[in-house]
Amino acid sequence: MSFFSALSYSQTQISGVVSDTNQKPLPYINIIVKDSLEKKTLQFTFSDDQGRYDLEIKNPGRYVLVFQSLGYKPKKIPFDVSDLKKQLTFNVFLEESVDQLDEVIIKSEKAISVRKDTISLKTKFFTDGTEQTVEDLLRKIPGITVNDKGTIKVGNQEIVKLMVDGDDFFERGYKILSKNMPAYPIEEVEVLKRYSDNRLLKDLEESNRIALNLKLDDKSKRLWFGNIKAGYTYDNFYEFKANLMNFGKKDKYYFLTNLNNTGYDATGDLNNLIRPSGGNEPGSLGDDQQLRSLIDLSGSLLDFTEDRTNFNNAELVSLNSIFNPSDKLKIKVLGFFNWDEKEFFSNTRQDVSLDMVNFTNTEDYRLRNKNQISFGKFDLTYDLSKSSLFEASTKYNNADFNDGANLTFNGNSTLQSLKHQNNLFDQKLNYTYRISEKKALLLTGRMIHEDQPQNLQVNQFFFPELFPGSDATDLAQRSDLEMNYYAADAHFFSRRKNNDLLELRLGNEYRKDLLNTTFSLLENTIIIDRPEGYQNETDYTVNDLYSKARYRKQLKNIGITGNLEIHQLFNRLENNQEVNRQDVFFVNPSIDFDWKINKRNTLDASYSYNTNNATILDVYGDFVLTGFRSFRKGTGSFNQLDASNFRFNYQLGNWSDRFFANIYATYVKNHDFFSTNSLLRQNFVQNEKIIIEDREFVFLSSKFDYYFKSIRSNLKLNLGFTRSEFKNIVNDLDLRTVLSRQYDYGLEIRSGFSGIFNYHLGTKWMYRSIETTIQNDFTDNVSFLDLSFVFNKKLNAELKSERYFFGNLSGDKSYYFIDFELQYQLKKDKITFGINGRNLLNTERFRNFAISDIGTSTTEYRLLPRFVLLKMEYRF
Repeated sequence: MSFFSALSYSQTQISGVVSDTNQKPLPYINIIVKDSLEKKTLQFTFSDDQGRYDLEIKNPGRYVLVFQSLGYKPKKIPFDVSDLKKQLTFNVFLEESVDQLDEVIIKSEKAISVRKDTISLKTKFFTDGTEQTVEDLLRKIPGITVNDKGTIKVGNQEIVKLMVDGDDFFERGYKILSKNMPAYPIEEVEVLKRYSDNRLLKDLEESNRIALNLKLDDKSKRLWFGNIKAGYTYDNFYEFKANLMNFGKKDKYYFLTNLNNTGYDATGDLNNLIRPSGGNEPGSLGDDQQLRSLIDLSGSLLDFTEDRTNFNNAELVSLNSIFNPSDKLKIKVLGFFNWDEKEFFSNTRQDVSLDMVNFTNTEDYRLRNKNQISFGKFDLTYDLSKSSLFEASTKYNNADFNDGANLTFNGNSTLQSLKHQNNLFDQKLNYTYRISEKKALLLTGRMIHEDQPQNLQVNQFFFPELFPGSDATDLAQRSDLEMNYYAADAHFFSRRKNNDLLELRLGNEYRKDLLNTTFSLLENTIIIDRPEGYQNETDYTVNDLYSKARYRKQLKNIGITGNLEIHQLFNRLENNQEVNRQDVFFVNPSIDFDWKINKRNTLDASYSYNTNNATILDVYGDFVLTGFRSFRKGTGSFNQLDASNFRFNYQLGNWSDRFFANIYATYVKNHDFFSTNSLLRQNFVQNEKIIIEDREFVFLSSKFDYYFKSIRSNLKLNLGFTRSEFKNIVNDLDLRTVLSRQYDYGLEIRSGFSGIFNYHLGTKWMYRSIETTIQNDFTDNVSFLDLSFVFNKKLNAELKSERYFFGNLSGDKSYYFIDFELQYQLKKDKITFGINGRNLLNTERFRNFAISDIGTSTTEYRLLPRFVLLKMEYRF
């Protein structure tokens, strides 16, 4: 545990065990090394779960070792260090103290402290002044990672919430907070393990969730404060950010706005805000219910920083408040408004090579997306009594999208226009009753209505083979999707005396989906035909009556959990006025095993057998236009798919230890699965969904994390392997097997120096292969080097560089990028000036290589040009 004590070049080992007078080990005891006069604190740490501790002393001399904790009398041990290679052991016994130890005041703060399931980290021990947002701050804390998408993980596990002083604004849409809230008022970051969102289920439910809580410094509490940051360039690139906050005991307010056209994504995936998924969290009934789009016009990249191709013009306003009118009532109001215009440019060459079919397609693609999203949420939590709690959540979302694509396909100019909307109303009610210390009942009800109309128009006709003799010149399709969901659930918890846990659930889920599509062939905007087999009028209803039982047996350090789900489905499918009904009964069993071998070694594994019911996008009966030259068709009938899943996880150490390792493996056997029977031609693709038996998927991942004291740096090594087996039919030939493999291996190292300079560098190699009747593979590499300089309290700088290498490209295979940022604090905690340079090498275009089961493709993207942004920040 010496990593937490201090960052120094230590060489003399001080260790021992702290116990009480009954020889019982004492965890979390403060252990401090002071000089012989006890005026200066030189080192500090705390004892672990077994009472053990260790420290290191660099220089010879006389010292005093102090052991102290509330509830125990402090103990002091003077000692000398004369030989740097000497090891000293001090095993101590602390006596209990009945008096409040006012004299036990730790004048030197600990970087990290632990109490039960909470780990507290003082930010000033990990930051260097270059951090601007919460996201930047969290990247500096050992054990916490933030990827390019803004996803925050503790160890290998994503957090479920990011709170401020104990209150949560955005749930799983936390990226809005982490990407926008300034870092400077954050004094402490708390890692909350075994997190439970419901106070009455704390210590009852078996939770492995992790949340983060940001604690503000005292000067930022109970008053209005914030910042305004603006930047501009001579070539009309700009950004404007503003945060206005007030975090009081009774009420909390967080208002923010972000406007930019520099490619910066200030929101992350908005679905995490609008439709947060609670997984198996109690009360998350219906979180997995939503509509899926038939058509999507968007630009996508593989293994590349998306903000370099994001030609955006984004405007975001979010108004968020939490009120506590009384000790029993809490009200949370959230309003979110986002406007964005994005442009995307690419050129693609696709080489198709199959049995008897060989051709090349080219696309020159320009896409423009315009969207307007308005989202509101009202949450109410009322403590009816100490043992009962009522929660209500109401959400409304309205989104308008206007997408247009101008592309040249094999020399033919083609225009696509897609106008679509999304309307969502979601109401959820929870009632929790703590029956006794060991028992609780949770009642949940939910209602969701969502509709999604889409209008697609294409000014080219690529289907003379499908519609022979047609004089069509244009295409149009109107589609309407609608979903209504109603559910109720009763969840009973019973914690036994031996810490076993029994859970029982009984509930019913009812979902009704409507899918109507009208496909038209046009001649100069006049409808001339609506071909049979390309129109859909589908009504799909699923009523799921279920019961679920879960029992966890605790045998010392071993836990065994058995799960049994019983489902009775009543399905109704109406396809183009033909009605069919189906009653299905099935059982989904699973078993989980976890073993805490010792405090540093844990192992868990699980096996499950699942039957899943088909969705509306699986069962519609006729073809749907899904792009300017593609059609897709469902099965037209009921389907349930079976799969077996095995999962294994081994962890050595804890994420906050000096050495941490995690090995994860998953094996999935799909006993039957949805595949496609494809008609592939140079000008069009037509896919029909079919059911095939037997498919396998294997995923292996390992992560190793080690802190080197001698160079004050943290090394991370990541290894991954994926093997997937798939089967499909192309052009009515025999069923073929598609085997894909993927290898990922990379490492990175980040320094933690206390001086002027720090670094962060890494590299990642990616190998992909696909084998069918043909075989394709490629190897890519991404490397980076980030340097930060803190010259003094007023001036700091960051330099970031990236290298992309694509092994299968012809010509230039490597691409380089350099960005930098310089900050100068003119007035402490008030005014800061900065310069931000992006793409300094002015790389204008970027190419990558991809493979599939039908051939290969090379895509070239247009990038945001070089710009230098002059910035100013004002704090108030």
